[in-house]
Amino acid sequence: MRKKWIALLAMTGMLTFLTGCMDVNKEITSESTGFWNEYIVYPLSQTLQFFADSTNGSYGLAIIIVTIIIRLILLPLNVKQLKSSKAMQDIQPQLQELRQKYSSKDAQTQQKLQQETMQLFQKNGVNPLAGCLPIIVQMPVLIGFYHAIMRTETIQSHSFLWMELGSPDPFLAILTAATTFLQQKLMMAGNTAAQNPQMQMMLYVMPLMIGTFAFFFPSALAVYWIVGNLVMILQTLFIRKPMMKEQTGGASK
Repeated sequence: MRKKWIALLAMTGMLTFLTGCMDVNKEITSESTGFWNEYIVYPLSQTLQFFADSTNGSYGLAIIIVTIIIRLILLPLNVKQLKSSKAMQDIQPQLQELRQKYSSKDAQTQQKLQQETMQLFQKNGVNPLAGCLPIIVQMPVLIGFYHAIMRTETIQSHSFLWMELGSPDPFLAILTAATTFLQQKLMMAGNTAAQNPQMQMMLYVMPLMIGTFAFFFPSALAVYWIVGNLVMILQTLFIRKPMMKEQTGGASK
């Protein structure tokens, strides 16, 4: 659980640093220099431009298409995350036995508990960092999207449906928080570890944090996050379904 909080703080720090300390008012072009500009922001800007040109100039549709492509690329990580989550759920009784066995709080006992816990994780293919990995991997993309949107003049001035892509939208911010909550809730479904008070707190803190960012960031970024959440929800439903059938089949035997 501590690792998830570290990942959350790292994500917040990265967002604050890159959005606050980098020049988001300078237009991104092929002449922009620096690793971040050349390999992250400019390619994303050009990709959005390509799909906008392919959809009669709709940058909103371009953002949706690129988001779906990115989520499909990250699919193997999401599958690994779900499998690790299920494996973690399956070993909860054994983890509880270890905690009871090494209930003493002295340093030597706690060290033994950590050693046997890690052995149990390795034996059952559980990766405690699997839940954080998709978040960490997509952060450069999220921040790159922010810069591509802010530094591509045509996106800044473009509208999609009722929204101005370059300006914040309170309704989208609420929708961002809601879909983030739903996606996390679905990920935790059936996981006994999710009853942990810290996990429950994480369930509410993450959507609140993302929603707060969305209140101040351009609508285009909120569209990216909302579409990404919806794709993740669908992926989770399709991936978990065979897992649940397998679990039900095993229980019936």
